[in-house]
Amino acid sequence: MAKYILSVDGGGIRGIIPAIVLAEIEYRTKKPISQMFDLMVGTSTGGIIVAGLCNKQYSALDLVDLYQKDGPHIFKSSFFRRSIFSWLNCAQYPHKNIEFVLDKYFGDDILKNTLSNVLITSYDIHNNCPFFFKSWKEGNIKLKDALRAATAAPTYFIPKHLKIDQIDRVLVDGGVFANNPAACAYASAKRLFPNDEIILLSIGTGRTDRSIANSRRLGKIGWIKPLLHVMFASSLYSVNYQLDQVIGDKYIRIQSQLKLASADMDNITSKNIKSLQQEAKAMIEDNQKVIEKFCIEILNI
Repeated sequence: MAKYILSVDGGGIRGIIPAIVLAEIEYRTKKPISQMFDLMVGTSTGGIIVAGLCNKQYSALDLVDLYQKDGPHIFKSSFFRRSIFSWLNCAQYPHKNIEFVLDKYFGDDILKNTLSNVLITSYDIHNNCPFFFKSWKEGNIKLKDALRAATAAPTYFIPKHLKIDQIDRVLVDGGVFANNPAACAYASAKRLFPNDEIILLSIGTGRTDRSIANSRRLGKIGWIKPLLHVMFASSLYSVNYQLDQVIGDKYIRIQSQLKLASADMDNITSKNIKSLQQEAKAMIEDNQKVIEKFCIEILNI
């Protein structure tokens, strides 16, 4: 018996791209995403997507609205805060903004009440190890707390402090080790469904070949964001290679090169959000055969 797994990359405001791709899949199949997948895994913004789709209130189109309407609020910062960021040790954006949006969409919902198995990646910088929020294990944790931890990208937001199983944890964005969480998804799927065939759909937030060569002229602070970009991007390629080798055509990757939109995870200008929507439509077009085949397969289950 086959088990279907969904994996969604991190990428900040670029999360609108996989949200639109998933809305297309919902439109074609006339089925909610939560009914298609046995396990849904997300890093950072991908965590918001999988958690939202496993909440009985939200469709993929609702999450597209989240990025359009609330994305600008998440990455809103005062002129004073922006001006001191470059030389003081502080996060670029106030955490209360993203906490407001997460509370608005998820309230007091907890992990164990999701409509499918959910895994959200994070990294514990206090205990120096990855931490995975699993709906079947850390079920009583509030979704908004798990997502706040999972989206705490270094330099963008301060870490989230949580006490879990009597252990104090200081949690940041899982993108520091798994921006494409597909390998984590596969490992968890094999543990949950050891005797089943695994079919894994992995959706990216757009890749870029932007160089950081000019960063050699920057100071210590100036290096942080370019290096963070390299850290987030590098895992995408290694995970693709690993899963291609391990499960071959059972690993379905939907991803495209960004041609119009900015790769910056916090570019929330109306122009860039429109460009991201165009990128999503191009990604659907570029992957037309793959999406069509997947939808037919889902409808025949």
